Amino acid sequence: MANTYSQMYVQTVFAVKYRRAVIDQKWKPELLAVIGNLINETGCKTIIVNGVEDHIHCFFGIKPSICVSDVMKNAKAKSSKWINESGFLQHRFEWQSGFGAFTYSREHIDRIYRYIQNQEEHHWGISFTEEYIEMLIQHGIDYDEQYIFKGLM
Repeated sequence: MANTYSQMYVQTVFAVKYRRAVIDQKWKPELLAVIGNLINETGCKTIIVNGVEDHIHCFFGIKPSICVSDVMKNAKAKSSKWINESGFLQHRFEWQSGFGAFTYSREHIDRIYRYIQNQEEHHWGISFTEEYIEMLIQHGIDYDEQYIFKGLM
């Protein structure tokens, strides 16, 4: 009997709506754990979730029977609900629509893990927009500047 075997690794990046810097250090570890668990809930395997005040990076192994959009829809919807129900903020929390998704092979796992693990240090010298555009270029993804994550209004 045939079986399905796969080895697919995805890094996703998504931002707080208008890239508001509202993810607080006090509750960020809980949020990261919630997002990791939500990814696992889809049958995928979380490797690391980390980010800074205005955006999140997720790195996970994905099953061939689920699409990245469904994983992100689940993680973003349920984590924003968790933030709102936890009462951490005075206003309603939302993630910006859309996300970036980038694939990697097994030999890249350690490098991507360290990159995501060191997000705070990384962002001392580069803005989120610069980082995101750099990732798009590195992966050969054509993009339209009008659809890059919106900044503060």
